Amino acid sequence: MTMPNRSPTRPWRSRFLRLWTAVLVGASAVSWAGSDHDRARQATEAGEILPLRTILERVQRDYPGQVLDVELDRSDNHGPARWIYKIKLLQGGGALVKLKVDARTGAVISQKSKD
Repeated sequence: MTMPNRSPTRPWRSRFLRLWTAVLVGASAVSWAGSDHDRARQATEAGEILPLRTILERVQRDYPGQVLDVELDRSDNHGPARWIYKIKLLQGGGALVKLKVDARTGAVISQKSKD
């Protein structure tokens, strides 16, 4: 059995390093996304926040439209720390609505609209 003749520059090593870098970057992105999900799940299980489904059902009653984006943030501005859902909706006629909702109570804290 003969071994393939490898060039002194070893191009396979370069390809391997690029592949390995892509794997590491992808794994770290997945772990960050997983940690946000885990943090939200733990807060829900601990009773600190309402489930997203409950929040969206309440929001849809007063603000019908298509949900474009949802973020869950921990805010400690202006008083004790609290969880905030930031929700972007696209309403009929193309209006964009941005809501901040108290994640514990489901109350809308603020609303901004753009036509």
